[in-house]
Amino acid sequence: MEFRIDSSELTDAVGWAARVLPARSPVPVLGGLLLEARDGRLRVSGLDYEASARIEVEAETAREGRALVLGRRLLDICKVLPKGTVECAIEGARLSVTGGDARFGLSLLPLDDYPAQPGLPAFRGVVDAEAFAAAVGQVAVAAGRDDSLPVLTGIRLALDGTTMTLAATDRYRYAVRTLEWKPEGGDGSAPDDGADVVVPARRLTEIARSLTSAGPVRLALDGGSIGFESEGTRTTTRLLDGRLPRHDKLFSLGEHAVAVTGRAPLVEAVKRVAVVAEGDSPVQLAFTGDAVHLQAGYEDDVASQRLPAALEGTEAMTVAFNPGYLLDALGSFGTDSVRFHLLGPGQRALITDRADGVHQHLLMSVKPLV
Repeated sequence: MEFRIDSSELTDAVGWAARVLPARSPVPVLGGLLLEARDGRLRVSGLDYEASARIEVEAETAREGRALVLGRRLLDICKVLPKGTVECAIEGARLSVTGGDARFGLSLLPLDDYPAQPGLPAFRGVVDAEAFAAAVGQVAVAAGRDDSLPVLTGIRLALDGTTMTLAATDRYRYAVRTLEWKPEGGDGSAPDDGADVVVPARRLTEIARSLTSAGPVRLALDGGSIGFESEGTRTTTRLLDGRLPRHDKLFSLGEHAVAVTGRAPLVEAVKRVAVVAEGDSPVQLAFTGDAVHLQAGYEDDVASQRLPAALEGTEAMTVAFNPGYLLDALGSFGTDSVRFHLLGPGQRALITDRADGVHQHLLMSVKPLV
C-alpha cells in the first residue's frame, strides 16, 4: 500500500475515525485504525465492541492495499506533521509516514485478528445535521453520569411521523427537545413505523458534533444499534437496554404561574450570586410582577441581584434551584428570554424557550432560603 494525501485531510480523517477507539482494551487490535487505499480513495475505519466509525477521503493511490496501525499513535503523528503532502507506504512490517523532512514508522498490527466492520441498520430517514447536533446538545446536559444506572446515561430518541423527540434525565432534571425530520422516502410523507430507543449520551453527542456541517444525514436504526451516514462518513453505536421514564405527566403542570425574563442576564446573575453558595446550596429566585430578585448564601455571607421580569398567574412566587443545574438548563437554550412555568416552592418547574415548548427543561425546585 502506498498513497499521498494532504496532511490536514489525513489528520481530519484519522481524528474522525479515532473517536470510537477504546481508551484501554484487552484486545490490542481494537486500538487500531484500518487504512485502505484504492481507486483514488483512502478509507479510515475504527471500532470497538460498542461503536464504529468509517470515513473516506480522496488520496493519490500509488499502490492499493490495507494496513492496521495503532490509531492514537497515528493521530499523534498526524498532529505534528508539517503542512503539505504526506506520503504513506508499507515497508516490510511497518507503515512509513513522511511529511516534508519528517519521517515516522509505525508497527503493523495483524489484519487477520481485526473484526469486520458492522453493517448499517435499515435506513429510517433523513435529518439535518446542524439541527440535530443542536438538539442533542440541548438535552445531553440532563443525562446521568452514574454508570450503575446505564439507561439514565442515555438519550431517548423517539420517531413519530415527521417528529423526532430527544430526551434525557438523571432523575433530578429532565430535558426534552423536538425537531422535524424526514422519514425514508425523502419527502417526509412516507409512512413510518416509529421508534423509541435509548442511545448512549456520550456517543450520540460525539457523533452529532462530528456531523454538524454534514448537511442532510441519513439515520439508520434497528433493535440493537443506530447509525448515521453522510457523504464519505458512516458511524454506528449500540443502543442501551431499557426505557427512560415518560415525561408526559411530569411536564403537564395544570394551573401554574409563568415568569419571563432575559436568559443571558439571568445566567450572569446566577453565576454572580452563586459565588457565596457553599456546595450545592440553592440560589433563590423571588418573582414579582415586574422583577426577579436573586439571592444566595446564609447569615452574613450573602449576595443578591435584581433583574427585570414579568410574572403572570400570581402576584409573587419564590422558588430556589441548585445553581449548577439551573446554569446547565439556561445554557442549553439559545433564545434571548426564557419562560419559567412554576407550581410553587419545592415543586417541579418547567423552563421553556417559547410558548409552544419545542425545547423544555424540567427542574425540581428546592426549599427557598430563610
